[in-house]
Amino acid sequence: MAAEANGNLANEKAPETVGVGRYVEMEQDGDSNTVKSRLSGLLWHGGSAYDAWFSCASNQVAQVLLTLPYSFSQLGMLSGILFQLFYGLMGSWTAYLISILYVEYRTRKEREKADFRNHVIQWFEVLDGLLGRHWRNVGLAFNCTFLLFGSVIQLIACASNIYYINDNLDKRTWTYIFGACCATTVFIPSFHNYRIWSFLGLVMTTYTAWYLAIASIIHGQVDGVKHSGPTKMVLYFTGATNILYTFGGHAVTVEIMHAMWRPQKFKAIYLLATLYVLTLTLPSAAAAYWAFGDELLTHSNALSLLPRTAFRDAAVVLMLVHQFITFGFACTPLYFVWEKLIGLHDCRSLCKRAAARLPVVVPIWFLAIVFPFFGPINSAVGSLLVSFTVYIIPALAHMITFRSATARENAVEPPPRLVGRWTGTYMINAFVVAWVLVVGFGFGGWASMTNFVHQIDTFGLFTKCYQCPPQPLPPATPLPFPGGLSNITMPFAGGLPPVAAPSPAHFLHHHRHHSHGL
Repeated sequence: MAAEANGNLANEKAPETVGVGRYVEMEQDGDSNTVKSRLSGLLWHGGSAYDAWFSCASNQVAQVLLTLPYSFSQLGMLSGILFQLFYGLMGSWTAYLISILYVEYRTRKEREKADFRNHVIQWFEVLDGLLGRHWRNVGLAFNCTFLLFGSVIQLIACASNIYYINDNLDKRTWTYIFGACCATTVFIPSFHNYRIWSFLGLVMTTYTAWYLAIASIIHGQVDGVKHSGPTKMVLYFTGATNILYTFGGHAVTVEIMHAMWRPQKFKAIYLLATLYVLTLTLPSAAAAYWAFGDELLTHSNALSLLPRTAFRDAAVVLMLVHQFITFGFACTPLYFVWEKLIGLHDCRSLCKRAAARLPVVVPIWFLAIVFPFFGPINSAVGSLLVSFTVYIIPALAHMITFRSATARENAVEPPPRLVGRWTGTYMINAFVVAWVLVVGFGFGGWASMTNFVHQIDTFGLFTKCYQCPPQPLPPATPLPFPGGLSNITMPFAGGLPPVAAPSPAHFLHHHRHHSHGL
């Protein structure tokens, strides 16, 4: 009996080789039937495939939902729709590749008896384990920079949105305020603890997307509406890279997978999340562009063109809360990297980890104040960072990891027959690398940076209120006497004789006289 019990215990502790071990970080020991533990499990501890789906869908759409009508005005209706479908499919493919590489890495490590109970696996560690330190360094640089600016974009979006409810403060001041609010995400330990937040986030973006679509249709087309896009190559590729960024939100895919009880179930989750997101982005962007046309070229936030109503205010508030959630999604992997750097990642004290994370928020806060260009910054980040982090590096990593016959034969997750097995996968990966390198990074980088520099030249760095409507001039202050000085009564009888106003020639002579005397 003792031997059998020991054998069962050993089997329970042995890591799974193909199925990948269960995620146990942040689980609480003790009675699982108490009311507190049940409530915590309902709202806090999420590791199911549904939680992963909510996290992917919620994180993917975010504030970029408000800039897609702006992209449609740059691309035109047809190109806008086609690029959304194309990049949505391409983004789902590279997310699938990342999930395959994660399962491959974790399975190999668990065969070596590695323990990940208090360690969150990240993308750069997957690259390190499969391809070496040079790949790790490149992946770490691109991923961290992308997530840094992804967090910056959320702060900019918060200030841009709240301004349309309360314009008593300028957008820069609102950025200060929301930077402090978003710093509270340091208290959320990991993606395992985003269950209720990711669910609420998707509900919020669903409301906002359908509000944009319905409100635009009810508003109708503005007088003299024009749909002239595309007109310039710079604008065309700027809009295309913004959509590239839209469906490139899976820089946190590894962390979301690691938070799952069964990470191998992730395979199709990102594709299903993308299909749902398309039901939000296509109707809202198309309806807003139909209603306002070229006016969107100077209004990167679509909410700015809709009349203020209770429904619009509700959309703004919901997007503000969602941007707080998305800030946490983008910043949490940076927290992990920083914790690992300073040696606190395995610390069990939540307060110590939260205090150690605070320095990560400071540069994000600063950059959001320096570059408050809502809309153009999405395209710049998409072309220069998302193109490599989300598309090129995963496709190349998959090709190189399984380049040998031995690696393909021993692969934990071989490609499905639907895509042509290994040959078809290699061809798709090669196409992704070539397309994104030329169109996304090449043309897109040129266009987005040209537009970005134009914003700096037009508005300047540290601008107080980017794309705010001009403030009316204050009314002239009237003189304190009715009719001016001519009606003043002097204290002596008869007053003073009227004095003729000096002529312009007198002023000119006086100016010349004193100028020569200097």
